[in-house]
Amino acid sequence: MDQVNTPLASGINKNLIILHFTVFIWGFTGILGALITISAVSLVWYRVLIAAVSLFLYFKFSKTAFKIDRRTLMKLIFNGALVGGHWIFFFASIKLSTVAVSLVCLSSITLFTAIFEPLINKTRISKLEILAGTLIITGIVLIFKFETQYTKGIIAGLISAVCASLFAIINSKLVKKNAAPVIAFYELAGAFLWITIYLLLTNGFNSSMLLSNADISYLLILGTVCTSLAYVAGVSVMRELSAFRVALITNLEPVYGILLAFVFFRDMNKMTIGFWVGAVIILSTILLYPVTHKHVRRRKTSGKAS
Repeated sequence: MDQVNTPLASGINKNLIILHFTVFIWGFTGILGALITISAVSLVWYRVLIAAVSLFLYFKFSKTAFKIDRRTLMKLIFNGALVGGHWIFFFASIKLSTVAVSLVCLSSITLFTAIFEPLINKTRISKLEILAGTLIITGIVLIFKFETQYTKGIIAGLISAVCASLFAIINSKLVKKNAAPVIAFYELAGAFLWITIYLLLTNGFNSSMLLSNADISYLLILGTVCTSLAYVAGVSVMRELSAFRVALITNLEPVYGILLAFVFFRDMNKMTIGFWVGAVIILSTILLYPVTHKHVRRRKTSGKAS
């Protein structure tokens, strides 16, 4: 009997649609990051402040309870450091290279998740996931080789991917027991706390943080739509989807981001053949992985049946 339309299957399909829509929204973050004129650290400080405040107002107006126990609070606050680090290095990468280069480097999340998720969850490492991640790294190496003028931007992009991979794996466990908006609020508040401490220690609160009218508009969009709304949606789907699958689909962000970068900045005109060969390898791996994974599972199932 056909079991395709089971509640679980429909739930997963719904989560996939939500995740794809969320990734499309994330595609705008690179554009906004390039348009906002302040430094990467100041940008993220404003971003998490706006996002945390908007979620707090949502809780108040909707009368949603968001109290948690102290142990969970500490976990979320410390995970907020990874969230903040991910965004700081991501926007630093954009300012040190281009939107396209930064987004492609972010695709290495797949490999890092394939390695870190089994280690953290104490499960068996998937050879297919490692292969997919290795192909993506191959693409990044090609970009690194041919885009040597962006070395610092590429390194920052890879560090951003490591942070993103780690906090996604941690969230995939936390979301089983806590509501996604609550997780998002405390992690964003944690990111705000850690960045504030950093700015205080480095005398970062100075005239360089002054905003233009355009910066304020871009930050409001970035903090509400691209952060609080998208962050909640991205965390919520982890109830049904693995961290690796979320990371894999998240790697479609370069597709949207690079196309948007072309529309806004004509970024593609700056890229060499090496960049495009690497980008094609990365995006092909992302698109072919689900098909290959399904085929491997089918062969294993038929092997056991025989």
